Amino acid sequence: MGSSITIKSIDAAYGAVRVLEEVSLDVKAGETVVLLGTNGNGKSTLMKCIMGIVRPRAGSIVAEIDGERHDLARLTTEQIVDLGIALVPEGRRLFPKLTVEENLALGAFRRTARAQMQRNLDFCFECFPVLRERAHQLAGSMSGGEQQMLALARALMLAPKILLVDEPSVGLAPILVSRTIDKIKELKESYQLTVLMAEQNFNQAIRIADRGYVIVHGKIAFEGGSADELNNNDLIRKFYLGL
Repeated sequence: MGSSITIKSIDAAYGAVRVLEEVSLDVKAGETVVLLGTNGNGKSTLMKCIMGIVRPRAGSIVAEIDGERHDLARLTTEQIVDLGIALVPEGRRLFPKLTVEENLALGAFRRTARAQMQRNLDFCFECFPVLRERAHQLAGSMSGGEQQMLALARALMLAPKILLVDEPSVGLAPILVSRTIDKIKELKESYQLTVLMAEQNFNQAIRIADRGYVIVHGKIAFEGGSADELNNNDLIRKFYLGL
């Protein structure tokens, strides 16, 4: 059985500032769904709502994992992580004064992951050979692309069922963006993950997305049932392609 997320009518705010309004979307088991939007439109806030970092004011967030439903809005972040939901945050958020290997070890937070730590570490080093080479290097001394690889690998150390990736292209050169997006696809297929990726780089995101949504001013402005529907939408052509 796979894992999925269903979000219905989520409202979220920071104090008096409303950020999300009536946001609904779903990610079915085994899908890669992209949430497209420029900066400040609520993508990261939605990711934080899923992870329990921001509490929605209204609506529901339900994850189904191996046939069991979980109301994420009622759980702590620790409990959500323990279900096997991992976030690769915007800006990577590594521990710069810890080594690569120490950062990876911190990713093995949940009980299932701790029991499989060596196997997951070997898998990460197989996926990202540069991390094996740099295992004892401080994370803060690595390049932006290498740090993004480490952030992805740290999430894999959790042995996740559902992977949330927030703005993986931020701060990377175009060639590294392309490699990062390709690696997300490879990891999804190898690990049989369900993936929700928030991204503003349309051309890169659409290469691996099964379908997606466009968020504008905290509301879902368009839902594309396929990559082709996204590619041929007037809203996307205007905002992302300059057509």
